[in-house]
Amino acid sequence: MAPPDNPAPLPKMKFSLDHLPPKKQRELERVLEILHEEFEDALKGSSADWKKRGRILKVILFGSYARGSWVDEPHTTKGYRSDFDLLIIVNNKKLAEFEPYWNKASDRFMHDRGIKTPVSFIVHSRREVNEAIRRGQYFFTDIRKEGIVLYELDDEPLAEPRPRSPKEAYEAAKEHCEERFLLAEEFLVGVETYLERGSNKLAAFMMHQAVENAYSCLLLTLTNYTPPAHNIKFLRSLAEDQDRSLVEAWPREQATHRAWFNTLVEAYVKARYSKHYQIDREALLWLGECTQRLHKLVKVACEKHLAKLAGNAGKD
Repeated sequence: MAPPDNPAPLPKMKFSLDHLPPKKQRELERVLEILHEEFEDALKGSSADWKKRGRILKVILFGSYARGSWVDEPHTTKGYRSDFDLLIIVNNKKLAEFEPYWNKASDRFMHDRGIKTPVSFIVHSRREVNEAIRRGQYFFTDIRKEGIVLYELDDEPLAEPRPRSPKEAYEAAKEHCEERFLLAEEFLVGVETYLERGSNKLAAFMMHQAVENAYSCLLLTLTNYTPPAHNIKFLRSLAEDQDRSLVEAWPREQATHRAWFNTLVEAYVKARYSKHYQIDREALLWLGECTQRLHKLVKVACEKHLAKLAGNAGKD
């Protein structure tokens, strides 16, 4: 059945954080302070007109803390803790570049004593977000539907989505899944090759790519979006918010295992360009087991989602 030509508009976005404990609300207040401080500092002294006019238009909380399904159990055996997931909307696409405008804020989130909850965020221009919503891109339409506005410069609403037909949804998800999962598996073959050669740094880079593409596969299949990012800790947070079963891929209870994962996070750049980057075979073998487990979990989650979409589209 085709979607209606004029679907009912979505309700207005939410603004209340009353469902969150007071300490979480205070943390988010501090997050907003840091975002504005660092953004203003990054633009200070610029002579370019587009920078002088640079503005944060909206900051929207999405994911588990917006839905009320967060987990905050850092002291338990699994040691899992949900992130604050934020969409930052700016008035110019150039301002979405991470390194010049948002890197310092990201670093401060990790070290500020007033923020105990991990913070993950993506940055897009209003035009990008509205175009994605109009195309029916699930990631952004879900934010439009479930997100909570923490800050806005003006009250201009986000666009209304154009629902995709069940057939369109299925075909797009199937294409994403096939392409990205194959790529993730190919990188795992590269890991084995470089391990056999004793090239630990290149094995780490290949494993990073095997993990990155697995998470991108899940995000694209389930939401038709993956952020333009190589930080697998960030991608892990987004993917685990979509399907909590993925948490099982990475044991978090031991400090050594957490350190090894962080070493893998650094591999995208340092394994290729830093002579000081080191990772031993024991770490690589453990990370390889986790990556293989991740691939299996991603495959199951994507196949389950595709089966649901196929049913909606009337496919056998």
